[in-house]
Amino acid sequence: NMDSPHFPSFASFRVLLFGFWVIALFPEFVLSITRHYTFNVEYLNVTRLCHTRNILSVNGKFPGPRLVAREGDRVLVKVVNHVSNNVTIHWHGIRQITSGWADGPAYVTQCPIQTNQSYTYNFTIVGQRGTLLWHAHISWLRATIYGPIIILPKHNESYPFQKPYKEIPILFGEWFNVDPEAIISQALQNGGGPDVSDAYTINGFPGPLYNCSSKDTYTLKVKPGKTYLLRLINAALNEELFFSIANHTLTVVEADARYTKPFDTDTLLIAPGQTTNVLLKTKPYFPNASYQMAARPYFTGRGTFDNSTTAGILLYKQPLHHSSLKNLTLLKPTLPPINATNFVANFTGKFRSLANAKFPVNVPQKVDRNFFFTVGLGTSPCPKNTTCQGPSNNTKFAASVNNISFALPSSVSIMQAYYSGQTNMVFKTDFPATPLNPFNYTGTPPNNTMVTNDTKLVVLKFNTSVEVVLQDTNILGAESHPLHLHGYDFFIVGQGFGNYDPNNDPAKFNLVDPVERNTAGVPAGGWIAIRFKADNPGVWFMHCHLDLHTSWGLRMAWLVLDGPGPNQKLQPPPSDLPKC
Repeated sequence: NMDSPHFPSFASFRVLLFGFWVIALFPEFVLSITRHYTFNVEYLNVTRLCHTRNILSVNGKFPGPRLVAREGDRVLVKVVNHVSNNVTIHWHGIRQITSGWADGPAYVTQCPIQTNQSYTYNFTIVGQRGTLLWHAHISWLRATIYGPIIILPKHNESYPFQKPYKEIPILFGEWFNVDPEAIISQALQNGGGPDVSDAYTINGFPGPLYNCSSKDTYTLKVKPGKTYLLRLINAALNEELFFSIANHTLTVVEADARYTKPFDTDTLLIAPGQTTNVLLKTKPYFPNASYQMAARPYFTGRGTFDNSTTAGILLYKQPLHHSSLKNLTLLKPTLPPINATNFVANFTGKFRSLANAKFPVNVPQKVDRNFFFTVGLGTSPCPKNTTCQGPSNNTKFAASVNNISFALPSSVSIMQAYYSGQTNMVFKTDFPATPLNPFNYTGTPPNNTMVTNDTKLVVLKFNTSVEVVLQDTNILGAESHPLHLHGYDFFIVGQGFGNYDPNNDPAKFNLVDPVERNTAGVPAGGWIAIRFKADNPGVWFMHCHLDLHTSWGLRMAWLVLDGPGPNQKLQPPPSDLPKC
């Protein structure tokens, strides 16, 4: 019987064939799918440097699991909190078009997820492909709660560079022998500089240059004559890192999930929150050596820092007839000096957008609103009858943007207050567009270095073209500050040392192929100029990605109002949005 359920009818065959024909002719029909993930935040015993700690992890993995999706996919991540800490997760670099409720910074777009509660982050990946990262976004929990985001191109798209033989995520992290939460809470209490980390890590392993660590070394095994794509991610808490592989040149092809014009380098600088995709071409023959890959900090400030080096091994897979690995010479890379600011300026200056017909750049050519923000350190008064360990005994360390040390609310999130019309109870909208007390920013610091504590935002109308000049200050030492803007990628149109000159510097801006990033270093004793179009409604956090400086108050937020169109409005909050 032709109509029994076991035999498809001729009509349904026709539909089936038509379906295949549609997919063959219009492959975009099958491009976007919904991907479901569950992230269980749970305790995990991890031993490094002979210290065992009960760390916070996702799904019992350290570093955490990969989140893999394609451009255009919708992603649902159910985060379940099984630990005693409040937690949130930020999908660093995901644009979150109209889905700001899924962005993740605690008390900015959501209250944190409390113990035994869950929240489903729901977002669609629009117009992005490449490497990003996810990490906790409350206090210092991202020290161990982090992992890669890998966004593959659409099905019928290819990379604008040679197809790699293999792709390998390499995450840099920072290991503490004690709980980082205890470190930052003590530092905020006594106002002093915090204890520093005990090691840097490559994919969770400190490597052989630390005591009691030789077995905890990351080894990357490769074959000769192949091209590997390394997805480099700096998930360290407080340090920018130099990275190099002995006797190998790397080709940079992407930064922060934006394709770049390829360029070769032996050494990279990568700031916390930044990602860089590089091509590694292996040697055409089996070499009689193994190669160390190493990362160590770039630091220009005055405080203490973890001055150590994490190392892994690049090992060529041995042909069977070769002698044992024991006789291989280990070659080591040379990394720049700790404070190699000129190398850094030269290196960051090499990044250019691909800017071709397929991947055009839309740099705002005219600017509607100009902002000039100083970023740097400062001081706050010590509470009465206590002794503080700040720059002087009656002060605490602080950090600010335009001398405002940003205070987060604790009983509501800023975006919930805005959405429900309770703005004036929670935040003010008069964040200064320029410093209220100008001074010679990179010259002799002013006598008064006290900051103001407040919760102020900048309000932007939908589609405003914005230019921000971020100027480092010399207060308590010039220092490089990797600034991260949530909800946007911005164009870095200019950078320089000394004080920004509004009369002469704009003439040198690159408005043709500037690099587009979500995190960019404000040079030590210098400035960068960034532009973006405010086309994503919501409340968007902007902060230094050195967590110590964020904790001290080097953070602010932009409120972008809804546009007129149906797809230009912040979506209503999801029903499971956590309560404070």
